[in-house]
Amino acid sequence: MNRSKAEASDRSKEAGADFLQLDTAEAPPGGLTDWLARRLREAVADGRLPVGARLPAGRVLAAELGVSRGVVTDAYRRLAEEGQIAGRGRGGTVVVAATAVPVTAAVVPGEVPAARPPRQAPALFRDDPDPEVFERLRGAPARIDLTPGVPDLAAFPRAAWLRAERAVLDGLAASDLGYGDVRGTPVLRRAVAHWLARNRGIRADPDEVLIVAGTAQALALLGRALGRAGIDEVAVEDPGSVGVRQHLAHWLAATPPVPVDAEGVRVDALRATGAPAVLLTPAHQFPTGVVLGGERRRELLRWAAEGGLVIEDDYDAEHRYDRPPVPALRAVLPDRVCYAGSVSKLLAPALRTGWLLVPDRLRDAVLEAKRFADLGNPVLPQLVLARLMESGDLDRHLRVLRRRHRRRRDAMIDAIRTHLPGATVHGAAAGLHLMLTLPEGCGRTDTGLAAAALAEGVKVQPLSWHARLPHSPGLVLGYAAGSVSEIAEGVAVLGRLVGGAASPRGD
Repeated sequence: MNRSKAEASDRSKEAGADFLQLDTAEAPPGGLTDWLARRLREAVADGRLPVGARLPAGRVLAAELGVSRGVVTDAYRRLAEEGQIAGRGRGGTVVVAATAVPVTAAVVPGEVPAARPPRQAPALFRDDPDPEVFERLRGAPARIDLTPGVPDLAAFPRAAWLRAERAVLDGLAASDLGYGDVRGTPVLRRAVAHWLARNRGIRADPDEVLIVAGTAQALALLGRALGRAGIDEVAVEDPGSVGVRQHLAHWLAATPPVPVDAEGVRVDALRATGAPAVLLTPAHQFPTGVVLGGERRRELLRWAAEGGLVIEDDYDAEHRYDRPPVPALRAVLPDRVCYAGSVSKLLAPALRTGWLLVPDRLRDAVLEAKRFADLGNPVLPQLVLARLMESGDLDRHLRVLRRRHRRRRDAMIDAIRTHLPGATVHGAAAGLHLMLTLPEGCGRTDTGLAAAALAEGVKVQPLSWHARLPHSPGLVLGYAAGSVSEIAEGVAVLGRLVGGAASPRGD
């Protein structure tokens, strides 16, 4: 049987494939190979088959389409000769190059198509960052990233995670793969309760622990629960995390700022706002790095005992380098403190796993919000994390991180002393970031300095993003994710930019 007869016979089957939704009924008589090659070219050009995409094996696609294998082989050969696909042995046939296809809008005959104005990219370093600013900043190319909030991701304990994952899977019953407890798996809630007891001084029953998708979801659940309880205003630290403020503002009517000084949040100013609740980072304040002082802590607890509600974001509290971390506020006054923590600064933000403890009166509302949000976190990562906690692997990992982070913090401070001698470093020897305020007369705003640094390939955050009250210009610098040499080079760039801006004033 010749090819045209074979194609006609195959066409009579009117077969199709899930791959690219190919349907041989679209092909003209006697033109199966031309039709298939054209459809593949179109898919490569418009991005449905991006560079690196693997094509089905010839015999598989031929069987799905109900055509001879030679039709598929010939179509693949044509694209290979054009340089668009290539065979990779056991790796199969993959797309290696793409050609752009011009996209033209439909034009009514006789009409002149309107000119489309160029899309303007939003300014990155504005004084009033929008909720998308962090996604844009993460996507901005840079050779050195000194933005805060990320641990040493290269230190993620892959071997320990794999061991724990294999052990979990070996002992997993079929029923464990069904829908889990919306509060979180019992084994992880128990492990978290033990972790908090030995690391943060919090004594909690596992039934009090709610597993959430990171601190962001904890804030969302609290926002809904507080709204139902008639609380539509939560005060926030200033300077304080703009991301946290944006999350709260999405659910609540107001987030009045409360100033932070060298002892932490000003409780007198908190009282003056009249807000019934406040969100704090008392163990290591973001971004100033100060630890809530003893007298200020007692004053805050008196305010809470009188009816106030504290939302305690235990931001990077485990990372202390010169002394043990102070106990959590939740450990002292559990009936007036909502406590949120996560593994984002312990392991990786990508795990999206954290925990939330709330007073009894809010528990049902928070649990209801969690149920209708997602029916609970994925079960398998919870079981693996519980095993890491119970085996001691997470404690060992934390000890490794502390040593690495301390070396990098010391390297950043040394570099600042060398290249930015007029700048002031704030906060305790803790966490994953430090805040510095710029020397007087430097000649730049902090947003302008951040923009200039990004143009030089160095990524930082301006302090003004995190402050609504008047504050000295400064930068928030992360040191955990960069090497010592990267930190030194990045700070040197900042020093050069500040010195270049300041030099005309000295002439």
